[in-house]
Amino acid sequence: MAVDPAGPVMSREEVDRALARLGAERESVESALSALQDHSGRRLLEGADLSGVTEERWAGAEEAVSRLWAHFETWDAALARAREVRGRRSRPSREELAELTELLRGSGVTVPGGPGRPSERTGLEVLVERMNEQYARAMAVVTAAEAVWSSLPARIDLLTAELRRVRSLAHALGMHPGGHPAADGLDELADELARTRDEALRDPLRFWRPLPSGGGRVAVGGYGRAERRLEEIRREVETVMHVREDADQRLLRVRDVLSRADRTLNEARAARGEVLAGIAAVEVPAVTGAPASLHRQLVTASEYRRDGQWHRLSPVLDRLEEEADAELVRARESLAAVTEPLAVRARLRGELDSCRSRVNRFGYDGDPELVEHHDRARRLLWSAPCDLRAAERAVRRYRQAAAELLPADRGGPAGPRAGFRKDTGPRDGARR
Repeated sequence: MAVDPAGPVMSREEVDRALARLGAERESVESALSALQDHSGRRLLEGADLSGVTEERWAGAEEAVSRLWAHFETWDAALARAREVRGRRSRPSREELAELTELLRGSGVTVPGGPGRPSERTGLEVLVERMNEQYARAMAVVTAAEAVWSSLPARIDLLTAELRRVRSLAHALGMHPGGHPAADGLDELADELARTRDEALRDPLRFWRPLPSGGGRVAVGGYGRAERRLEEIRREVETVMHVREDADQRLLRVRDVLSRADRTLNEARAARGEVLAGIAAVEVPAVTGAPASLHRQLVTASEYRRDGQWHRLSPVLDRLEEEADAELVRARESLAAVTEPLAVRARLRGELDSCRSRVNRFGYDGDPELVEHHDRARRLLWSAPCDLRAAERAVRRYRQAAAELLPADRGGPAGPRAGFRKDTGPRDGARR
């Protein structure tokens, strides 16, 4: 019996330790092979109609499983042979130790070949390492396939159920394929999910991503995109549903806003006529009515509401609300612009009356110059049409003349200053 040149003949103690270790290995290998044989992933792979990467890798793994059992039988027989040799006597001879060394470390085990693969000779320890590698490769395929099958199809089924719910709601809202992009998107998503589910069942390893640290994860990139797209469509459909629930109230508000805008514009037109009749030398902007498109949109929205075309009503109603609010703002701005001359005239009248009250309070209401300035400003402000520019100059001159006579207002009433008095006439130093 030739000894492997890789090392010397093993001692009795080395042989005993190797046989004890291999005996423990045998129990572990047999248990692992039984677990692989009974693994649910393996049974699914055996009965599945596979394709792509999974078909290719499972073909190799299935062959590895067959070799595993053949190698195990060979390995088990060689281990039994080594135990038989060692059990002949308590102290084996030199020839027996050489035979045991050949079986354990040398090339004393003949491994049968297969189609296109010749038989080979190796040792028990090398053979068990090879079986461990084959087992790891086969188990990696089995566990990866089972991980995908137990995760992805179930998630797709849940997403498909949600898609059916959203599609049913969309149809109830009048959103049908060919008539609304969201309905078309739902049909496309349904087809995509069905394809993904079929691919996951036929080629699960296509969705498996190994990790450098070992194991792996299920890749859900396509599923994740479909989930996000469905969420977008769901929000769009629910927006249309809310339009159905709030349509009457929103249409009523739009009509109210447009009615207020029309009333404001009518008020602006009336005010413009008053300004043109009562104010001179100012430019009065024209007052235009609401765009005809607004009223056409309101008619269209009412028709969509009547016919239950909620998906068509939604964008029209959004645009109509925005434009109606803008029209009310424009009407108010138009009224403010038209009535500005009247506001200026009212302000000037108020300033004139306030200044005259102060003049009277200080006893200068009989001053000829102040009376002249006041009367001129009053005639301009209360005449029709009123020349605002001339009236403003007249009020300013009256205030300036009064400021030359009146003391600074320190808060609270004050008596007439020395000089002109209503009851005694001018005193020394007073203006005449």
